[in-house]
Amino acid sequence: MSFPRIFSKIRIVPTPEARLRTLTQGADQAEAIANRMRSHFAPVIQRLYSLRTRIATGAVSLLAIWLFAHVLFASNGMVVYRTKRNEFQRLQKQIQQLQKDNADFSNQIDQLKNDPKRIEKEAREQFHYARPGEVIYVSPPPPNTQPPASRTASK
Repeated sequence: MSFPRIFSKIRIVPTPEARLRTLTQGADQAEAIANRMRSHFAPVIQRLYSLRTRIATGAVSLLAIWLFAHVLFASNGMVVYRTKRNEFQRLQKQIQQLQKDNADFSNQIDQLKNDPKRIEKEAREQFHYARPGEVIYVSPPPPNTQPPASRTASK
């Protein structure tokens, strides 16, 4: 057994008077350093304290400007919102028009399936069908006249 190894780990705690003495010895030096720092930074602190309202006003102004710019031009800002709203309204109109066209086409399909008069009309117009004894006259398409190349001929 080796006793010196066990006793070498035992630590002797200083007495309260010794701890207080070490504190008071270092306190004078710390107080001198604090006084030097205070006297060094005192003009700067006084200047900042006298300008505190201007600094606060400037900071609030910068915050307001940043917030305004963010609301207008950010990824979800007012400019983007307006373009999205216009696109939404345009698409809504397009959807309504397509639904109306779809209803018209559905109505035409229903008529072509069920209405004999509509079937006869389409057969006569598109395929030039006729009943026995009828004669169909088809007029030729109107001639396509080209406008003159220059305006001098029209005078």
